Amino acid sequence: MSTPLPPSPMNTPQTSYTARYLSGLLGLAFLLSGPMLAILGLMFIQDTLLLGLVLLLGAVIVFLSGTGLYVLQPNQALVLIIFGRYRGTVQEPGFFLVNPFARMESRKVSLRVRNFTTNVLKINDAEGNPIDISAVVVWRVVDTALAIFNVDEFKNFVHVQSDTAVRHLGSQYSYDNFEEDQPSLRSSPEVVGACLHQALQDRLAAAGVQIVEARLNHLAYSTEIAEAMLRRQQAAAVVAARRTIVEGAVGVVEDAVNLLQERSVANFDSQSKAALISNLLVVLTSEQQTTPVINISAASPPAELQHAETSPTNPNVTNLLTDIVSDTVT
Repeated sequence: MSTPLPPSPMNTPQTSYTARYLSGLLGLAFLLSGPMLAILGLMFIQDTLLLGLVLLLGAVIVFLSGTGLYVLQPNQALVLIIFGRYRGTVQEPGFFLVNPFARMESRKVSLRVRNFTTNVLKINDAEGNPIDISAVVVWRVVDTALAIFNVDEFKNFVHVQSDTAVRHLGSQYSYDNFEEDQPSLRSSPEVVGACLHQALQDRLAAAGVQIVEARLNHLAYSTEIAEAMLRRQQAAAVVAARRTIVEGAVGVVEDAVNLLQERSVANFDSQSKAALISNLLVVLTSEQQTTPVINISAASPPAELQHAETSPTNPNVTNLLTDIVSDTVT
């Protein structure tokens, strides 16, 4: 029975470091010295064997100098790989001469800021409602060694992990939470964006990638429930508006009753106070213009009418105050 082979140890460097390099002008001088050496050999060397060696030496100098010359633009890096081993990274822009044997395996990596939009994903939010969601991710490579050696095709790795992070984020929050103390995808963009940023950074740190910014750019209910959820949002908005109106009306009524009692305008018993509160709430919470009604009894004698006008429990005071409030509101 054969014994399985143990897994091979990883030789991936943990971080990138600066490679050794020379000025490109020096390499250009070496490149020109090869033809000059060949010309001088043809002019002054008569021995055929020695002339052949000089010409061969000139050709080798030209080959080594030419293959070791590189030009790097700003925010561009050159990862040197010599015989399968990492030999450092050149990140300075300019004209350089490096080890010519790194020509075949070395790779250039862009350090510029990049961005892309994830695919529009159909997922279920925390409440199980199907939603369509996508995000914009802004990123850049900060460790070239990890980007090249720790993952296969770091660009594709970033795209796949971003879709996975967005899908996971959408399942952690509800689309719209009608309780104010709970964050949601629609009402808490800062919280959701920070959570997405941290999730992407944790996933992409292995590739030497830094997340500059991450935010949602598309969020909507799926078409099959969009109409029903719109009606739910409208109903919730109506309920919230009604709650605000009622809270304000109760405060106004309370202030009015207290002010009347403090200034001794009228003293109300429980029945009159209930009628006053009822009339004021109707006036303040009604959606349409109210029409106050003042009860005046024509059959009452003058003495009783005078007594009614000064009576502390007279309902006419309630109606009169309701009339004033109604005129003020309308």
